[in-house]
Amino acid sequence: METPSSTTGQRPAFVLDSRQAWIRLALALVIGSIGSVGMWSVVVVLPVVQAEFGASRGAASLAFTMAMLGFGLGGVATGKLTDRFGIVAAIGSGVLLIGAGYAGAGLSAAQWQFNLMHLVIGVGASATFGPLMAAVSHWFERYRGLAVTISASGNYLGGALWPPLVNWSTQTYGWRATHLAIGAFCVVAMTLTLLVLRARMRAAVPHVAAVAPAPRIDLQLGTNTLTTILSVAAIACCVAMAMPQVHIVAYCGDLGYGVARGAEMLSLMLAFGIVSRIGSGFLADRIGGIPTLLIGAVAQGAALLFYLFFDSLPSLYLISAMFGLFQGGIVPAYAIIVREAMPAREAATRVGLVILASVVGMSLGGWISGAIFDATGSYAAAFLNGIAWNAVNVTIVTALWLRSRRRRGGASVAVA
Repeated sequence: METPSSTTGQRPAFVLDSRQAWIRLALALVIGSIGSVGMWSVVVVLPVVQAEFGASRGAASLAFTMAMLGFGLGGVATGKLTDRFGIVAAIGSGVLLIGAGYAGAGLSAAQWQFNLMHLVIGVGASATFGPLMAAVSHWFERYRGLAVTISASGNYLGGALWPPLVNWSTQTYGWRATHLAIGAFCVVAMTLTLLVLRARMRAAVPHVAAVAPAPRIDLQLGTNTLTTILSVAAIACCVAMAMPQVHIVAYCGDLGYGVARGAEMLSLMLAFGIVSRIGSGFLADRIGGIPTLLIGAVAQGAALLFYLFFDSLPSLYLISAMFGLFQGGIVPAYAIIVREAMPAREAATRVGLVILASVVGMSLGGWISGAIFDATGSYAAAFLNGIAWNAVNVTIVTALWLRSRRRRGGASVAVA
């Protein structure tokens, strides 16, 4: 908790789970929803940018790869910045990078310049996800899981709001003007929201992480060891997660349903992903982060299995909704586990490392699924590959769950 710097004439102490904490969370959700544009805009403008520069589809697609690379690596850098100077400094740097990145993208004279600017955009956007989840975790104790998942929902909320706006602006004013407008809007809107958040956080008081509640569970694992284990699990789960998310549109096209149906299914996944994230937060507050992650991982595997046996149009809509409902809470669960098992002073850095691993998993999973399709002419083997990777994740998380139960039992015996 934050504490007053003196006993006379100073602000009252910050109280965990208080009305003030929920106001901060609302501001964090706004910031996350705006900043997530860096993950979604490039997908919308890719065809028109490719046509203007006369680039190949592969060269144009590098813009998304660069954004993901920046998002992953930037999460570690902005996480370290958060642990040392606080979330306001981290998001402030992210705002500057988003603004500069979109301005540079809008003024690009060649495809490689456009691609490079998306590396900058990705780094800027990273501050509004992992580090923000870690910061939110310091403001809550009883409702920590719910708060973290609400914060993480900003990414999916932005995914629902930004693409149609970017598409409309691109069709109306062109992609260059759209990028300049996005950059200007993000700088103004995020700066104003951040100033309100800074005022709510009372920047003059001691660094919140230094006096945040201690970890809830002791797995008897070093922080580096646990970070490595969670990172491997994140890679495995996100390789599996990438199969439907990256290829559902192409899959529907191959089945003869048309890419528009696949796009609708992807939107359905994201919409139910928001529900999943918030629901998993409620669950984590009751049973803990590790059991919540295990439930989500098992359910994700079940949804992948359904894709193997059902491919009619109604069933694909239903399974896609199920997949979104099952997988949406998985990535935030890693952040909850980090906060439950590791010191608060390094939580943002550790969350950043695990998020980086999840980005690697998504990138690897999207590529592997495509390569398997090219080799077999079918997505059936790609779904099986996803199920196998998901089983690796389930195995790792099950081991952590069993270890946490043994530690809890041992503690109970010791107390008795």
